[in-house]
Amino acid sequence: MAVTADVQVACDDPDLPPAENLQTWVAETVGRSGRAPERDAEVAVRVVDADEIQTLNRLYREKDKPTNVLSFPAGGIEGLPPEAPQLLGDVVVCASVVAAEASEQGKALHDHWAHMIVHGTLHLLGFDHETDAEAAEMEALEAEILASQSVTDPYKAL
Repeated sequence: MAVTADVQVACDDPDLPPAENLQTWVAETVGRSGRAPERDAEVAVRVVDADEIQTLNRLYREKDKPTNVLSFPAGGIEGLPPEAPQLLGDVVVCASVVAAEASEQGKALHDHWAHMIVHGTLHLLGFDHETDAEAAEMEALEAEILASQSVTDPYKAL
């Protein structure tokens, strides 16, 4: 099973991770999640500015402010040929918010990017953090996936 990340950059930020890193983080997350589909899968990763993510956050979450990452699961799509990859959904990341958070929290920018991609991809796979139990499960899995990529546990520093 192969996982492809279709990376779209819709902002002018000079400090973005290479598309290959985004691809690796998505693939590792799907592969280590315990919820990988039985066939090839595809995720769209869109890197945006604060205005675009604020608009999406307002429209879909009724929160009129920029945020770091949003996930939009695709759900079941009828009529795809069996050889077509399963579309898992879209992960939208705001470059300026991720950079500001990394700086404020004293985290390496690379590590925070990895965390946001892993976090957003897990949401596409049905993980959530609405309850304490869900949050504990999701955070533990995030830390495990990030460790496999030599990324510091984002929750240890908190």
